[in-house]
Amino acid sequence: MVPQNQDGSITNEIPGVLDSQAVSGTGGVMQVNVSGATSDGGFAVRIPMDSKLISDSNEKPTVSTVRVFENGVEIGPGHSAHDDIRTKGNGRFSHKSNFLYLSASDNSNPKTNGKKYTYTVNGQSVTPPVTTPPTTDKPVAPVTGDEPIGYASVNGKTTGGAGGQTVTVTTLDAFKSALSSKSPLIIQVSGTITGTGLLQVESNKTILGLSGSKLIGAGLLIYNKNNVIIRNMTISKVRTYSNIIIKEGSHHVWVDHCDLGSERVSDWDYYDGLLDVGTGADYVTLSWNKLHDNHKAMLIGFSYTRPDDANHLKVTVHHNLFTNISERTPDVRYGNVHVFNNYMLNAGYVGSLMGATVRVENNYFKGSSLPIRTEISPVAGVISGLSTNIFESSGSNKITSAPSSWVPTYEYRSVLTAAADVPAVLTKGAGATL
Repeated sequence: MVPQNQDGSITNEIPGVLDSQAVSGTGGVMQVNVSGATSDGGFAVRIPMDSKLISDSNEKPTVSTVRVFENGVEIGPGHSAHDDIRTKGNGRFSHKSNFLYLSASDNSNPKTNGKKYTYTVNGQSVTPPVTTPPTTDKPVAPVTGDEPIGYASVNGKTTGGAGGQTVTVTTLDAFKSALSSKSPLIIQVSGTITGTGLLQVESNKTILGLSGSKLIGAGLLIYNKNNVIIRNMTISKVRTYSNIIIKEGSHHVWVDHCDLGSERVSDWDYYDGLLDVGTGADYVTLSWNKLHDNHKAMLIGFSYTRPDDANHLKVTVHHNLFTNISERTPDVRYGNVHVFNNYMLNAGYVGSLMGATVRVENNYFKGSSLPIRTEISPVAGVISGLSTNIFESSGSNKITSAPSSWVPTYEYRSVLTAAADVPAVLTKGAGATL
């Protein structure tokens, strides 16, 4: 039993104790470090927890004994479904896979609402982690503890510049210099940077756009590199090339919470695509991005005559908002691609071509004249998961191949949003919202 005052507030809180630091014995009160929270969509934020704590799992969905308090008053229910935390909120939370998925009681943002969140653990001591005191001369990139869902976490991990120095860039020359470093780096982009062409990214980099930052006219190229994270970047109006290109054997790349756009002009070739993956690239996750105002959005597989790509192009595309897009949401050739929980608003189409296998799952299509197709290549691709999607004010699909039963083997069910909730979740959470 947690000692409380008559008004229900907690009395034994240890001053200055941060997330997962220990108090002696069991049942002590610890403070949730909401400053390290990242958006999990909708009303939910995700916060790393001490890995020594027993957390829920798919096999044991109620084993965690964590209780959460907001300004001293217990909230819940705990063990909530992640879809409910995002879309209903009102204090629901879950302690799963060493993360706390949290919503505020009034559905405000727990990271910025000024409320104090604490937690207790029944019957389990907590070991204090080794921590590094924060510095005041450099902002701290909010990427520690985050891991991508899907292929970027298969056959290895994607950690970006973790463990490297954090640098902040405000000019094109400084940005190019940081991107070309052979050392691991967390590169924070501040203000507006303009340029042309493609900026080449070396391996072991995290590129993080700070709030309000913009990259205009220049795109990012990941060419035969690995372990790259791009988050919270706003990139627009890149001529000749796509805004972000991942190619030539690059692997373990995560593009998350970016805003990628241009403008829909009459010449479809004036701008190229927005986010493309091809020529042997592998183990890529593209999540929570907003792709908008462009004729071509996302191409996975650059050629109709590259059969070796059937052994690569393992890509997860989840929780992206495609809006005011003419085609390629995405267009897939040869690969194995999982497209789930995306919102296609006046955008079309998902294409499975040249024998590609595409699972199209729990997406929401609205205003798409042709949502899904397989017939525009010499060899049709296949589609699985068709019945899980919602089609509103949309035309018919053109699927010329037999249904597939393919489902990727990685764990994603814990973050799978109900298709009906996708528009609300994505409208609020997609794009450069970190």
